Amino acid sequence: MKIGIKAGLAIMMASLLALPVLAKPDKVDGNNYPSGRIPQEIKNNKYPRSYFPNTEKIGKDEMRITACGTGMPTQTPTNAAACFLVELGNGESFLFDMGVGATDRLSGLELDYSKLDKVFASHLHTDHVGDVASLWVAGWVGGRYTPLQVWGPSGAKPELGTKAHIDHIRAAWQWDVSGRAGALPNAGGEIIAHEFDYSKTTVIYNENGVKITSFPAIHVMDGSVSFRLDWNDLSFVFGGDSAPNKWFLKEAKNADVVVHESFFTPEQWGKISGMPYKQSYWVTSIIHTPPQSFGKIMSSIKPRLAVAYHYWNHRDVEFEMHQAIRTTYNGPLVMAADMTVINLKKDHIEVREVTFNHEAWAQGTSREWDTAPRGAPATGRMSDWLKAGTAKEMQIPPTQPLK
Repeated sequence: MKIGIKAGLAIMMASLLALPVLAKPDKVDGNNYPSGRIPQEIKNNKYPRSYFPNTEKIGKDEMRITACGTGMPTQTPTNAAACFLVELGNGESFLFDMGVGATDRLSGLELDYSKLDKVFASHLHTDHVGDVASLWVAGWVGGRYTPLQVWGPSGAKPELGTKAHIDHIRAAWQWDVSGRAGALPNAGGEIIAHEFDYSKTTVIYNENGVKITSFPAIHVMDGSVSFRLDWNDLSFVFGGDSAPNKWFLKEAKNADVVVHESFFTPEQWGKISGMPYKQSYWVTSIIHTPPQSFGKIMSSIKPRLAVAYHYWNHRDVEFEMHQAIRTTYNGPLVMAADMTVINLKKDHIEVREVTFNHEAWAQGTSREWDTAPRGAPATGRMSDWLKAGTAKEMQIPPTQPLK
């Protein structure tokens, strides 16, 4: 069988075109986006009904808040544990809590992992920090070439504080991190704790016009806090777990978007968990905030938008919770689900849901990640006898230069 020169060239070109290309993001206005995505400017506050990730530019005076997790310690397929992502028009991103399952939601947003390097932990329960280690390593592999920074509260004793928590994460995953040395940027393999005094109302972050204030919360034992972010005359308040308290009523007063837990009623929790009323009341109304109390808080502080979360948002209980909130609060309200997105501007608030591809891949590592400093590869960390067991005849040779 003979193939003509033109036909042969066509086959060769088709083969070349079929070769995989490097999954590098595209730069748009200095920001990384998945290859082929060209985000558009939103004009006159005319937002599409759904938010499709990486299709919209954040305005210079805009804040975008995404609920990446709104659920409980026993997260469900529709409710990852607590995590809220705040993206600002100056290009910065902040994560408030990083509960179990939150990294799954972040991956669906196809974000630039190099921007996801700042986590603010309200307290050290798994449903608020259980995915910190996942973000640390996944972000490093996916494009972060700087350390992961974690701000979190102290505890009653040093071993109950954020520094001890992060030190133990670092120690627990040494096999993982050591084995990736050399292949990945050195700095991206670091995780740094910034522990602050949970008992003080204090500014814990103040850079590039962004100010984040921490203040005490009341939850189980010493060491829980809430946060307020102020930037460009816009404000976002995030409450982790807490009973109603005087610090929140003061610091969240008249803020733009206020996120606070709205736990189940004692009756609902008893029905769901099987707990007797005495224990159910303690859980819902002493260490957490039930919906009627959530409504009282919001009626006092009067935000532009109140956001309720931290419950299973199944319809059989959500309607009851909404009705309970409305007995004490009649202002603007969002019952947040995973992937609720809020665009905040001085003259407008838009509330939508994220629509994303559940088969989405990460956007790919950047050129900056490629060229970030690296150390020696981890190949020298294997015993000689183990390495000698390699079936070399099964290995394939490289097709490109290795230097």
